[in-house]
Amino acid sequence: MRSGLIKPEQVRSVEIEALVDTGAVRCVIPAAVMELLGLRTTSRRRAQFADGRSEEVDVTEPVRIELENRPTYEDCLVLGDQVLIGQTALKSTDLFVDCVGGRLVPNPAHPNAVVLGVL
Repeated sequence: MRSGLIKPEQVRSVEIEALVDTGAVRCVIPAAVMELLGLRTTSRRRAQFADGRSEEVDVTEPVRIELENRPTYEDCLVLGDQVLIGQTALKSTDLFVDCVGGRLVPNPAHPNAVVLGVL
């Protein structure tokens, strides 16, 4: 999200099938997707995996992510070969996981608008 640094027609977008991983806190994109979108890395962070391993990974500049027509902006961890949607993106779009239906659904408490908790 380099506001003002590139012309609107140079903005890249891609529609990708992603895995919603409720065990992942942050969103993850592969290096190939980062390159496809022309993103830069802004830092490195230590990521801990489900098996207990941890390693330093690149972190992207903010990426606009749209889930069920609800946009949010996230810095993404760069690793692996699968796009993962983590808890922070779900929280900021006010979406819940319907495990039986295998889909994302709006928060039933306010299905027509995103409501963000402050506490």
